[in-house]
Amino acid sequence: MTAKLFLGRWQDALANVDAVDAVICDPPYGARTHEGHDASAAVTGGRWIDSNGVVRPTRTTRRALTYDLWMPSDVRGFVDAWVPRCRGWFVAFTSHDLVPAYVDALDGAGRYVFAPLPFYSPGSRVRLSGDGPSSWTCWIVVARPKTRAFATWGTLPGGYMHPPEDCAVVGGKPLDLMRAIVRDYSRPGDLVCDPFVGSGTTLLAAVMEGRRAIGAEEKPEHYEIARKRLARGYTPTMFAE
Repeated sequence: MTAKLFLGRWQDALANVDAVDAVICDPPYGARTHEGHDASAAVTGGRWIDSNGVVRPTRTTRRALTYDLWMPSDVRGFVDAWVPRCRGWFVAFTSHDLVPAYVDALDGAGRYVFAPLPFYSPGSRVRLSGDGPSSWTCWIVVARPKTRAFATWGTLPGGYMHPPEDCAVVGGKPLDLMRAIVRDYSRPGDLVCDPFVGSGTTLLAAVMEGRRAIGAEEKPEHYEIARKRLARGYTPTMFAE
């Protein structure tokens, strides 16, 4: 199986893609995620407790978020653009504040929308300001066509859990996680689309699971990371910026 990777905004780079079997992606998150990241990056002292109960000093620097935040209008535009071209499952990672926007948009587009699934990664984030619980969960919005074929797809997991990994780009997801999601929401030979390629994990996962893959990445530096990963195939955890 092969993957096609394009450099540019998905609106332009994937404009000629007429139909895909599944959209599996990790688009930008909402305003609260960005605000929280920026605020905690400014903290310079204190302690935090990791998932094993060990007290650790705060980490005083974080890699910057390199993508723009999304508003509900961005979600609606994305859903409206891809639902007509997606023959099967629509799967999108998001922050809790954008879940209602996805549900409304997908429901309005005629898809059956499920309750959001948790992706739980214990110890993945630290609330450095020390004013409350850390956020170890991202949310996955899943929707399907209202057809018999997808109504009889089979029972799927109610969530996913994976320990944190250092990834090539901020917000990247573990390869094993994306392989599991690709297996769950597509069939061998299907065309899986990721309009937000990042470091290429979803495309690589799709190829490794016997699917075809297509996607776009607008940042040249991330595109180059993804291109190299896809060219050499699977490698262990990456640490490149």
